[in-house]
Amino acid sequence: MATGQAARSTRTIVIAGVPAGLLQDDVMADILTIHFQMSRNNGGDVEEVTYPTRSEGVAHITFEDEEVVERVLKKDQHLLQDRRLPRLYPLTVMRYCDNVFLCVTSTLSMAVFRDRFVLEDLVEEVKKQSPALDFGPLQPDGQMAVQGPFPALRELREFLLWKAKSLSEGDKREGKPHQRLRRELQEHRGATEMRNSSQRETQVVLLDTDIYLYMRSFHPKAFQGNAVVISGVTDGDITTVCIESAGRKAGAAHGLRAKKTIECFSVELQRILRKERICFKERSRAEKHRYKQLCERLKPRHPGVLVLPYDTHIDLVGTSAGILEFTEDVKRHTG
Repeated sequence: MATGQAARSTRTIVIAGVPAGLLQDDVMADILTIHFQMSRNNGGDVEEVTYPTRSEGVAHITFEDEEVVERVLKKDQHLLQDRRLPRLYPLTVMRYCDNVFLCVTSTLSMAVFRDRFVLEDLVEEVKKQSPALDFGPLQPDGQMAVQGPFPALRELREFLLWKAKSLSEGDKREGKPHQRLRRELQEHRGATEMRNSSQRETQVVLLDTDIYLYMRSFHPKAFQGNAVVISGVTDGDITTVCIESAGRKAGAAHGLRAKKTIECFSVELQRILRKERICFKERSRAEKHRYKQLCERLKPRHPGVLVLPYDTHIDLVGTSAGILEFTEDVKRHTG
């Protein structure tokens, strides 16, 4: 199954910018299928559409022929058009990465910088700052899709957080109102690496969501520490972990120690873990339910494998040996 999954990934693309919430998910999947089958879009026969995914507005398209992927990627712009949609929607098309812990898809909001920068100029600066990442077009609302290695994406976010923090501090020095900027930054998962108040101090760590869920399930002590409160906010492929500690020196030291522990642990897990996906292609609702029940029954036999059920698929996260044993077990029970 691992070999088949790797071969399948070369026939798969990631689509960002899908208008979420306008239509039923199966209708949107049909619209995407039609778009990427059209010759005018450099398309071809579609084997499967995975939508929705864990990231809002993101879909995965798998073609029957690997050559279609290259043609689709060469098209300058993909505009999703259908009579059931109120307008044209620009899509960002990116190559699928088969190692989910080395490559993630996310959406950046640049809107908070609109009043202080020409966003197009800031985007160019961001692209130079992060050459390892692939960027989609800047949307009118300031959203921009980005895909690439998780460490590079984390560095980019830290760069933007630093830039936002410098803006806020500059406004404070000049006596300018900065409450609105601060509020907007907090709405976008906090804009500072370290947020200080008179009593508490917060450290922030960005984790791959699968790594975060695995740590939560099998290594919960990583999120426990003396004199600290640790919480996580998940946004698609990325989870923001906040570590709050008392503002005094001893409390701050506990917070930094907890942050270091989580970071080191996540790096080690990224090295040893992998993910396998069981897709529900052309399966009835009853069959999907039976698959999910089967995976639940098999979990006690494979204590090191994390099972994540979704509407369109089931993700398995664990070591290579653990994943192989679990998938073989599923095969034996499903014939």
